[in-house]
Amino acid sequence: MGLRAQVRTRDGWAVQHAVVTVTDMTGTQVLRAAADPDGTVTDGAALPAGPYTVIVTAVGYAPVASTALVTAAGRIDAGNVVLTRQGGVELPPPGTWAVDPVHSSVGAVAQHLGISSVRGRFTEFAGTIEIAEDVAKSRVEAVISAGSIDTGNAMRDGHLKSPDFLDTDTYPQITYRSTGLVPAGPDRWTVQGQLSLHGVVRDVDLDLSYLGTGPDPWGGVRAAFHATADLRRDDFAMNYNQVVQAGISAIGATLRVELDIQAVQGQLPKG
Repeated sequence: MGLRAQVRTRDGWAVQHAVVTVTDMTGTQVLRAAADPDGTVTDGAALPAGPYTVIVTAVGYAPVASTALVTAAGRIDAGNVVLTRQGGVELPPPGTWAVDPVHSSVGAVAQHLGISSVRGRFTEFAGTIEIAEDVAKSRVEAVISAGSIDTGNAMRDGHLKSPDFLDTDTYPQITYRSTGLVPAGPDRWTVQGQLSLHGVVRDVDLDLSYLGTGPDPWGGVRAAFHATADLRRDDFAMNYNQVVQAGISAIGATLRVELDIQAVQGQLPKG
């Protein structure tokens, strides 16, 4: 095999329309291949040993170039190539942005029996992002319906809604309101805020990555974000557990929250 590469966005999605071009040191193109639906680029033509330039391009993304040394086996393994949106880390325009729940997800992962993970998601939520002229003054507010928890198992979901955990009859909403924004890199921030969960309000930081802004098929403008946070259940008075063996609990004490957010500039389209 002469060439192999995986082309991804920064949030891990395949770039299906990527093209990889290989040139020799004189600038002559010696190989060109397109990505498949999984973002994988392969070509079976062996290349003479020596240095080459590998260029990865895709419409809407900034091109990436690197130098590769082909050994006597005649192969180039470019590994994972990450493309960023054209325009780099240009921030969303100031104003109000509405979270689109149809194209967003609010998920959580908990350890089970110390050896595997159980994943769940909330299916009903809403949120607003206010981008300020001074980005540090931007604000985020979100409301989640606690009773919309879905782990793919009705019995487990019922237990999670019970007083042992979320107690959704008493506390039907989970809310988050930001209190500050601290830069952590060119396209990363720490969102400082307060989370209200199970009747307890605590300071919770989100590790936020900005993934880019662009037009959507419906005439609007969208911005994408990925955020994570680690929560301890006992910080929110959810102390239920079952010890199945000495030192091993059925459910882990830490919950990993994962947010993939698309926000629409202005108001969400109706219908």
